[in-house]
Amino acid sequence: MAFPNNFTWGAATASYQIEGAAQEDGRGPSVWDTFAATPGKVFNGDNGDVACDHYHRVPEDIAIMKDLGIDSYRFSIAWPRLAPQGDARREQRGYDFYSRLIDQLLEAGIKPLPTMYHWDLPQALQDKGGWANRDTAYRFAVYAADLAEAYSDRVDKWITFNEPWCFTWLGYMSGVHAPGVQDLDQAIAAAHHSALAHAEGIRAFRSIDPDVIIGQTLNMTNYIVSDPTDPELMELASLQDAHINRWWIEAEQTGHYPQSLVDYYGERLQRVLLPGDEKLLKIDTDFLGINYYSDAFISTPGPDDKRAMDGGPHPFPQRASGKVPGPTTDMGWPITPEGIKNLLVRINRDWPQIKSLAVTENGAAYDYPVENGEVNDHRRVAYLTSHLEQLSQAIDLGVPLDSYFAWSLLDNYEWAEGYRKRFGLVHVDFETQERIPKLSAKVYKDIVATNGSRIGRITESIRV
Repeated sequence: MAFPNNFTWGAATASYQIEGAAQEDGRGPSVWDTFAATPGKVFNGDNGDVACDHYHRVPEDIAIMKDLGIDSYRFSIAWPRLAPQGDARREQRGYDFYSRLIDQLLEAGIKPLPTMYHWDLPQALQDKGGWANRDTAYRFAVYAADLAEAYSDRVDKWITFNEPWCFTWLGYMSGVHAPGVQDLDQAIAAAHHSALAHAEGIRAFRSIDPDVIIGQTLNMTNYIVSDPTDPELMELASLQDAHINRWWIEAEQTGHYPQSLVDYYGERLQRVLLPGDEKLLKIDTDFLGINYYSDAFISTPGPDDKRAMDGGPHPFPQRASGKVPGPTTDMGWPITPEGIKNLLVRINRDWPQIKSLAVTENGAAYDYPVENGEVNDHRRVAYLTSHLEQLSQAIDLGVPLDSYFAWSLLDNYEWAEGYRKRFGLVHVDFETQERIPKLSAKVYKDIVATNGSRIGRITESIRV
């Protein structure tokens, strides 16, 4: 098993999940600060005030990255650190923080891959409607241009959004993520405005740096139907596929949304579309990032099944919860490594104009104790290696995959789950901030050093 010689190996994090320093150096409040402070919204009342204290521990964390041998580090920039109120007032101390981070990464031989927006919207913009307000798309374009001015001299590749489906639908429909709204009209508006902001942000960035390599990251999955002869289940699977997998790709590539959703949302969508939006939505990009964790299963639910897969209200009739087969991770997600290959092959088939793909997140939540200074997270090792095996097969099938980023570098603040779900290659003691590389980190280091050639042997040893 081998990956292309120029394949990029990386690890990923997000600003609110690791940085801490929530009230330092002029950072403004984000929607996640507000959401976490609302009783009952986050497990145990946890918040990101300290998180992994990465803000104060950048040299230590970069030393860990360098020891892993990764080629690239995917991180996100906290919008409220740079624009505390989401307006034109700049906070230079925030800009300086990311400038130091970028410089130290480059000094360590690690290529920065920043994400402009990973869910921490300035609260001041949410007070004006957030992503349900079209003006936020234009505020994002200004922010993107500011990033280009500040960092394009040292960073040549960027991601606009991480998982817009999550911050629009989980944030504005089910309400299980910030800002905690439960309103179908706002969710549809937010989904449209995020697609618009992606395109407007790219245009604004390219006005400063026309040579930038830029794209977005989407969470995508395969929908597996328990009974393909059931027309209602098949219709639901098609709607779900359009809802999660196709909305943002087709907006970017064609300027239009999937017709099934245009019909389904009807007047609710038409109210937020303006004449000429189809031209604004369409934008040429350089790559597409894919976050993959598991396939999704659609079935007729039994009496004990959850009503909706995301834990809250849903835009479609919920006959399906998805009975999850086999073992799961600590998130309750099934382990379906073949799905990552199937998804990438499907993307390459259905959108062949996308010439470069990246797996920008892939990982598993498992909690293992520290024993004698070590964390032997065998199930995470099995998860990672089995998925990487499938990626190698996808490349052999012609998928233009050029990079892989393990989620996550560190155990961190897992959004509404607080600190009880651990995805990291590196264990973090949230009381002392001690970092301990897990077995998975040591295995990943070996994979990176050998460009994936030892994955098959590692997987066989796990099976034995």
